[in-house]
Amino acid sequence: VSRLHKLSLFPDSQPARALWFDRKKYVTVNITVQKPKDVQVDIQADKMVLCCKNDEDDVIYNEVYFYDKIEPNDSRERVYDRTVNFLLRKVKPDVAWPRLQKDTAKPSWINVDFDNWRDWANEEDDGKAEFDDYMDVS
Repeated sequence: VSRLHKLSLFPDSQPARALWFDRKKYVTVNITVQKPKDVQVDIQADKMVLCCKNDEDDVIYNEVYFYDKIEPNDSRERVYDRTVNFLLRKVKPDVAWPRLQKDTAKPSWINVDFDNWRDWANEEDDGKAEFDDYMDVS
């Protein structure tokens, strides 16, 4: 969906705040939405789209073109009371992402999650704990 097309589909939409962090095999993106409903997610190899409504019926629309390719079939999302969380499996593990988006211009609604960011170059943890958390959902 091009930006022009998106605006015609959702003229009053707004992006929600997104926090992201990098791991060896995964990228995690947490999008803040109060009581998300009518959640629609599209995860592709080069981008993800979240469209939903919040507790005040505002239309939320986030579209991210990734820095690098991910495995859509091995990526997951989970909806919580205040966030929609994405666990995205990298096509190239062990390659750090310097940013979430392909475009070097950073939108104001995307920020690094410094609470969860760490330099994993010498780490054994490959993100398995995060993946297991997502897989527990039925």
